[in-house]
Amino acid sequence: MIGRLSGILLEKIPPNLLVDCQGVGYEVAVPMSTYYNLPGLGEKVTLLTHLAIREDAHILFGFGTAQERNTFKELIKISGVGARTALSILSGMSVADLAQAVTLQEAGRLTRVPGIGKKTAERLLLELKGKLGADLAAVAGVVHSDASADILNALLALGYSDKEATLAMKQVPKDASVSDGIKLALKALSKA
Repeated sequence: MIGRLSGILLEKIPPNLLVDCQGVGYEVAVPMSTYYNLPGLGEKVTLLTHLAIREDAHILFGFGTAQERNTFKELIKISGVGARTALSILSGMSVADLAQAVTLQEAGRLTRVPGIGKKTAERLLLELKGKLGADLAAVAGVVHSDASADILNALLALGYSDKEATLAMKQVPKDASVSDGIKLALKALSKA
């Protein structure tokens, strides 16, 4: 198994890379979260990898962090979720956002990822529950209560991004009601 690559970055054509490791060029597919943090062409790069072996191909997937790779491995264990779908999920949302969606059981956030329908999103939430997001309060700064989930869902329904909604939630007191929380979050967003 190839677990890590370290070499010179030769090509960047999203989502694929070509990494020269002492004369051998490896094609690696990476999520966009890793892609955006890559060094420039001709510079040294180190990626944690996962080799997917299929009947018709051997595909190498690369990740910038161990957390991304571990999440990828959890995703591909789920029935109906292949490596390309898992890569799409990690390209569409950060590991912290995915953990938050799993903890708060928010299928709507997952369905925004291309290729993820309602049934797949619900299966992901069910299968990943307890595996992702255990320490979410520390990661995302969001309270695990029904009121905070309702406030967050309201902000997302109003068209705010996950990042904007999460930042606004930090301005809402833990004991705020849903209506007061929405008002305070919208006030915080209007100042930003």
